[in-house]
Amino acid sequence: MNEISWSDFEKVALCAGTIIKADEFPEARKPAYRLEVDFGDTIGVLKSSAQITVHYTAEELVGRQVMAVVNFPVKQIGPMRSECLVTGFYREDGSVVLAVPDKPVPNGARLG
Repeated sequence: MNEISWSDFEKVALCAGTIIKADEFPEARKPAYRLEVDFGDTIGVLKSSAQITVHYTAEELVGRQVMAVVNFPVKQIGPMRSECLVTGFYREDGSVVLAVPDKPVPNGARLG
């Protein structure tokens, strides 16, 4: 594993946000959802594609807080522009479990 410096870590804006919309994303190569995540007034609502269909339904995602990297460049994924990276952990079967705050925090709160 490559070691990074504290200044490298400080460059990553890893923030909490609340999923306000989740839809199937049939155009994705692997099963995924199109998400809209509210990061509060300063950052706003950002879109993301997330391959989290094994453990979550679109309906249960709405209202859930997640952690996402909000300062990556926009990435084109099929017909959508992904504006943030929702984070999670890979399980042995390759499925993803979301990385989430264990208690509610303000949207836009930064991991530090």
